[in-house]
This record gives sequence, C-alpha cells and structure tokens, in this order.
Amino acid sequence: MSDTSKNTREAIPDNLNPIGMEGIEFIEYATSKPQALGQVLEMMGFRPIARHRSREVTLYRQGDINIIINAHDAGLAHRSSPTETPAIAAIALRVRDASSAYHRALELGAWAVPTQVEVMELNIPAVHGVGQSRIYFVDRYKEFSIYDVDFIPIPTVDQHPSALHGVQLFGVVQYIGNDREEDWSEFYCSLFGFEVLPHNTKFGILPKGTILRSPCHQFFIQLIEPEAGLLSIDEDERLQRIAFSTPSVFEAVKDYRSKGVEFIESPTVHTEDTGALTRTWMGGVSFELVKR
Repeated sequence: MSDTSKNTREAIPDNLNPIGMEGIEFIEYATSKPQALGQVLEMMGFRPIARHRSREVTLYRQGDINIIINAHDAGLAHRSSPTETPAIAAIALRVRDASSAYHRALELGAWAVPTQVEVMELNIPAVHGVGQSRIYFVDRYKEFSIYDVDFIPIPTVDQHPSALHGVQLFGVVQYIGNDREEDWSEFYCSLFGFEVLPHNTKFGILPKGTILRSPCHQFFIQLIEPEAGLLSIDEDERLQRIAFSTPSVFEAVKDYRSKGVEFIESPTVHTEDTGALTRTWMGGVSFELVKR
C-alpha cells in the first residue's frame, strides 16, 4: 500500500476519484466505557494524545492512524446513546474540498446528517452511512487540522507516536444484510468512486465477502453478508471492525501477545503469514491484521 505522499503526487484523474479522496482521517467509536476501550487501543499500539474542548471525546493515534472514542451523549443526539459495547460510529474521509464532496453526495441521493456545533467548534459535513453511522468529509488534515480547533493536546504526550510494527490502516469490514451486496457496492461506487474488485480477490485470512477499493488506492471496504437465513435484509447492518496492514504478521502477533492481545486460533481461523484476527473485547471490538 502506498503512503499518502506518493498518492498525492500521482494526480489521479478526477473521473476516477470524483471527490478528491486521499484516505481516512479518523474512525470514531461510540461507547459509554471510554476508558476500557482506550486500554484496548493502547494494547494495539495507540496512544491518547488529545481531548475535546467541550465533549467527552478522546483522540488516539499511532503513525498516520487516528481513532476517536466518543462517550458524549449530546454529540450523538440523532442516534441512540452510546452503550457499553463499542460501535464504530463514523468514518471521516480526507477529501480535496469537503463542501463539494458533501453536496455531490447529496445530489446523488445520500442523506444529510444534521450537525450540532457548539461555540468554537468546526462544522464538519456528514452523510448517513450504514446503520446509525456517519461518513464525514474532512479537508483540513495537513498543516492545519480539525484537531487544532476542537481538541486540546494532552501535556507531555508525543503528538505523533510511531506506528507499532509499521501498521497502517488497511480497511474496514462492514456487515450487510442478505442480498444487499449490490446495493452497498452501488452506494460506495456511485457516491465516492470506489471500485469493486474481482470476487476471487483475497486479503488476510478471511476470504468471504466483496472487496471495494477506494479511488485513492489507500484503503478497502469489505462487505460481508451473513450465512443464509441468519440475518434479514436491513437488520443489524453495521461497520464491524478495522483492519491494519503490517510488513510481518507473525512478528506483530508475537509482540501483541506479549502485551496481552489474544488471537483466534481454530481449525478454520488461525494466524498465518497473510493475516490474523484478534479475539473480541467488550462484546464487539476486534481487529484484523493483513500482510502488507
């Protein structure tokens, strides 16, 4: 996977990257147990670097990956209150122009998300994603970022902690309803310029599902339908987990295990050179490793 600097120099044609996407700025979890989830992220190499000025929200980072933990009820007024089981509540896309990307998505049929902005907070446009999640559009992520306005750095903490084992954000796994693969592929391809990869494409250790590649070629979305008869259409569709890439899965797994991370080892799912899957924390949090 190429890094951001290389991708921004490639001048990808607008017709292949209609919103000027340049990767993911952050992934947001919602939970009423932020400290417990924070401990999980720290085992995975993340460090808390900043706190929101007015909300119960903390920013974690390693390398170029930002994860936000949101435990603020008011910030989730349009959804149900955060529960003890963490849920991926939002993905923020880096784009060339947030306003243009937002209005293009609306013109193509996306649903707008009303924002509740307090004094001295940025208004980040968003549309509805799967389930109750949001898709944000962020165009402030270089010299001046969204965190410079909304967050206060934690004193004495390195604001740019290095990535453990060189991990990068590989993609997100989304659970969908039966016979919904075509609908969700159309959603991501039409609104954002994703490309459906051939069905024999496989990354990591879990071959099931349809893989979509972002127009900036920096991350993937994997759509997974349930086993036949286990899930009805539109029921319990959600963003399920995050996948990280690393040069050596075995070395990463060995180190993570020394920090208390457990991995699934069964006849059907087990650690291989190509990938690994952590066991679940807090009733719903797991991470996938993929060989880069």
